[in-house]
Amino acid sequence: MNRIHLKKQFQLRKVKPINLIAIFLVIILIGMYLIFGYIKERIMPSLFNYASLEAKKFSSIIINDAIDKYITDQIDIDNLFLITNDSTGEINSIDFNTSLINKYLTNATKSIQKNLKYIEKGNIQKVEYKANLLDTYDEKALKNGVIYYLNSGFIFNNPIFANFGSQIPIKIALTGDVISNISTELTNYGINNALIKVYANIKITEQVILPYYDKPIELETKVPIALKLVNGVVPSYYGNLNTTSPSLTLPNE
Repeated sequence: MNRIHLKKQFQLRKVKPINLIAIFLVIILIGMYLIFGYIKERIMPSLFNYASLEAKKFSSIIINDAIDKYITDQIDIDNLFLITNDSTGEINSIDFNTSLINKYLTNATKSIQKNLKYIEKGNIQKVEYKANLLDTYDEKALKNGVIYYLNSGFIFNNPIFANFGSQIPIKIALTGDVISNISTELTNYGINNALIKVYANIKITEQVILPYYDKPIELETKVPIALKLVNGVVPSYYGNLNTTSPSLTLPNE
């Protein structure tokens, strides 16, 4: 009896080149999606925290310089506080000249807004406080609207790699209103004396911009602009010293 051998032949189907290219592209896209997702979720928040600190540091220079020029250097302490005395020379009341200080505050607020806009557009030559900025920041970078370049080696959180890697530009954009007001503090100073402190409070909203990532931050700065030592028996009435002056808001144009 003849044995019949059945031999099965399997033939592999050839994959067309176009299918290989499509599979390869899909793998690349998935890989890129996972990589960018990891960067966005794990790396970018750390970079943003550092960038926001740099943005606040930069903006503080603009704010402090504006307050120095338009408020501190302009204020006459004797005209800022209105003190009345009785017939015996004792102090009846201490009032605060809000109209005078608000005039200075308006000029300072406008200056802050205008100079931050210049920085955003790279018009460094128009910035009023260019000399102070160039002591800390690179003029060439500022002309490109970049306040700071952060080395990508920072993500390793190791001083050895901090100065390595490609440079990541940090930019800022003024996105909200510039809000400012004046506040005062009254504290006892010695016997029957009081120390009056006057502060300028500035609040701005900025957009910190990194490649493929941006997020708004709020910067609130409280800068002392005047001190007044009141000698003698301090009265119970302090006029406008007990409250914060109304906020001055300049819209972001």
